[in-house]
Amino acid sequence: MKLVIINESESGQRLDKYLNKLLKEAGKSFLYKMLRKKNITLNNAKADGSEHLKAGDEIRLYFSDETYEKFAGKPVPVQPVVPPASGKKLPPVKIIYQDNDVMIVNKPAGILSQKANAEDVSLNEYILQYLLKKEKVTRESIATFRPSVCNRLDRNTSGIVTAGITYRGARELSRLLRERSADKRYLALVKGVLKRPAHLKGWLIKDKENNRVSIQPQQSEEAQEIETEYIPLGDNGRMTLLEIHLITGKSHQIRAHLASVEHPVIGDTKYGDELANGWYHRTYHGHFQLLHSWKLHFPAKDCELENLAGKTFRASLPENFLRVLEGEGLLSYVNMEQ
Repeated sequence: MKLVIINESESGQRLDKYLNKLLKEAGKSFLYKMLRKKNITLNNAKADGSEHLKAGDEIRLYFSDETYEKFAGKPVPVQPVVPPASGKKLPPVKIIYQDNDVMIVNKPAGILSQKANAEDVSLNEYILQYLLKKEKVTRESIATFRPSVCNRLDRNTSGIVTAGITYRGARELSRLLRERSADKRYLALVKGVLKRPAHLKGWLIKDKENNRVSIQPQQSEEAQEIETEYIPLGDNGRMTLLEIHLITGKSHQIRAHLASVEHPVIGDTKYGDELANGWYHRTYHGHFQLLHSWKLHFPAKDCELENLAGKTFRASLPENFLRVLEGEGLLSYVNMEQ
């Protein structure tokens, strides 16, 4: 007999979905059969799989050790966070906030939020290694719930990324972001002068093969509707610092949308202006686009994560962004307390 006790990170899941991950080599029909025959029980009682698990719940599996190991399969390895092949150290990740359910971190530019390829090291690996080291999760518990980021930033965009430590935290963060209840604000330095706030609308088309998007004014079959608001904070006659409200959250949305109205983000090599980028690299030796996920506000109501309700979190600007703002006389327009 194998006894499994549910911990905080796993609670909230349906029993059947939990069992599918715990015994990933067993088919669903087999698991339901074991539940019907009481070879799998929940708190010493018969269960049908629809029950939602709570911390402290006890699952008993009346299998031999050999049978359990056969159906559990090999554990998913935790990829270590290692410096890239160049030997350069990966930039540090600053934790802005953490409780039992969630983490909010300030992602440096140059790090993926999630893996694109199997060999990649991403923010997910940072978070998992940190939680294992702090004993917030175990190698056993991540077989049935693996903490991960709930929103993504492009590799070369810095700032706020949220992550679910528990199933409850990940589910609620994902809901708030999906339903747009959480208010996300960015700072961007763009080419040209903008004086008035604007609400941009358009339709975004993905080119997955080339990892690009394009913006068009009319709807088409493959296009996704997008909305982006911005408020000019100040300019120096050549460039403008914007506060951006990301209403919809599609791939490359901010960068492509601003480029479509001829105000590309400085340093953006994919959608940006070649001359402006050249000046930025020569003058400030910048390597990343000047786009930063700055602020995240959670609603006071309709937020199951009590510690987050009504709160606002901010991510400090990276050094290279601050250096450009100071050099261009725009630093006074940034108020990190707003």
